[in-house]
Amino acid sequence: MITRRRLLGVAGASGMLATAPALFDVAFAADGYINITAGPSKTKLINADTADSALWLYDNSTPGPEIRATIGDRIKVRLINNLEEPTSIHWHGLRIANEMDGVSGLTQEPVMPGEQFEYNFVVPDAGTFWYHAHNKSWNQVARGLYGPLIVDEQKPTFDKDHDLTIVIDDWRVKNDGSFDIESLGNLMDWSHGGRLGNWLTVNGESRPTLELKRGEAYRLRLINAANARILDLDPNRFGAKVLAYDGQPLEDVTAPLYAPMLLGPAQRLDLVVIPEENFALEELSGDRPFEFAYFQVKDGAGTTEPVRYPRPNPLPEPELDKAKVFEIDMTGGAMGRFTETVYKGQVLSNEDMRRTGQIWAFNGVANLADDPFFSVQQGETVVLAVKNDTAFAHAMHVHGHHFRVIERSGATVDDDKPWRDTFLIGPDQVVKIAFVADNPGKWLFHCHMLEHAAAGMNTWFQVG
Repeated sequence: MITRRRLLGVAGASGMLATAPALFDVAFAADGYINITAGPSKTKLINADTADSALWLYDNSTPGPEIRATIGDRIKVRLINNLEEPTSIHWHGLRIANEMDGVSGLTQEPVMPGEQFEYNFVVPDAGTFWYHAHNKSWNQVARGLYGPLIVDEQKPTFDKDHDLTIVIDDWRVKNDGSFDIESLGNLMDWSHGGRLGNWLTVNGESRPTLELKRGEAYRLRLINAANARILDLDPNRFGAKVLAYDGQPLEDVTAPLYAPMLLGPAQRLDLVVIPEENFALEELSGDRPFEFAYFQVKDGAGTTEPVRYPRPNPLPEPELDKAKVFEIDMTGGAMGRFTETVYKGQVLSNEDMRRTGQIWAFNGVANLADDPFFSVQQGETVVLAVKNDTAFAHAMHVHGHHFRVIERSGATVDDDKPWRDTFLIGPDQVVKIAFVADNPGKWLFHCHMLEHAAAGMNTWFQVG
C-alpha cells in the first residue's frame, strides 16, 4: 500500500442531497446495443448561480451513464460521435479482446464526427471499472467524456442500496465558475505535473451529502477520473476497510496499514464501511483536510449477519523464474533528465520539443513508435522494470492485463501484492511489475497523467 511519503521513497460551495448523486441509466436500442452519444453540453459545475460550462459529455451527463453488467455478460455499446473531432472509447481495466480496447491509432481507427462504432465484448472479471475517451484524451477526458462500468459477481455481495459508485474528478474553473477551456493544451501542464483542477466533484455534484443507515454495510466504489490529480485519502478516519484495488478484490479485507493512501488518476479503490456516525471523504494533501463528500448516517435496521465479500477473480500468476525482463527509462519534463529523444523517426531539438509538445520519452522515444517496445508469446511472464528519471510522479497504466507490483525502491511492497492495472511511481524511483501476457494483440503502456501521455509517455507491446 502506497502513501505519498512512501511513493517518494521517504521513511466552497455545497450541493446538499438526500441520497447518493444519481448515475443515469443507459439507453438500449432495439437491437440490444446500448446507445451512448458523445456530444457538447452546457452544465453548471459548481452550483446554480455560476456560469454554464461548455463540456463534452456522454448522453449529456457527468459522469456518463453507469453501465452495469454481471461477470460473463456480453456488453454491446454503440458510440455515436456528435463531437467536432474524432473520438473512441477505452474500457479501462477490462481484459477484453484487443480490437475492442478502443485506442485510436493502435487498436482501431478513430470514430469521425457524425459516425458510429460498435463495441461488443464479454466481461471476464467482476469489479469496479470505467470507460473514457481515448483520442486526444488530455482534451476529451478533461471536458467530461468518461463514465463508470460496474461488473457484479454472479451473486452480488451487496444489494443496489448498499453499493455506491463514487466518481471523483477535479475541474479547472474560472472565477465565474465555468470550465476553463482556454487553458487546455497548456505546455506548462504538459511539462510539469499535468492538468490539475481547482474544484472537486463527486458524480458531477459539488460536495454532496449521501445518506447511509447506521450499522449496515456499504460498498463504496471510488474512481479517480481526474486528468492528473493524485488524491490523498485516509479510510481509517471513518473505519473503512479495503475491499479491492483497480477492480480486483483482495483475498483478505483489512483496514489500511498506511495512511494517507494515494489514489492516482485512473485508479479505483473499493471500500467497505459499517457507519455508526457521520463522516466525510477528505482530500489530505493540503494544509488541512478538504471534505469533498459528506455521509449523513441515520438510524437503520442494523445486522447481525457477517459481511460477505466478493472472491478474487481468477487471474494467471506470473512465473518469475521464467520471466522476460524489459527495462523502461522515463526521461524529460521540466527539471528532469533529458536524453536524445526520437519522435516519428527524427531526433528532436529543443525547439522541436516546444513545437511538437513531445517533452517526455521512454528509452529515448517519444510517443508511439512503428515497432513495439517488446514482443512476447501468449502465456509468457513479463517483468517491466520502470525507472523514473524525471522530477514528477506518474501513474503508469497497462492495457489489457492486470499485474502485481513486485518491487519498489525506497519503500516496502505489500505482502499480498494486490493486482493492479495502474501503478504510481515517484521521482528517482524504480518499480518492477509482473504479469502473464495472456491477451493477444497490440497493447498500450502509458502514463495516465493524460498530458504526459500526449507529450510522449506512450509506448506499446505485442502479445503474439
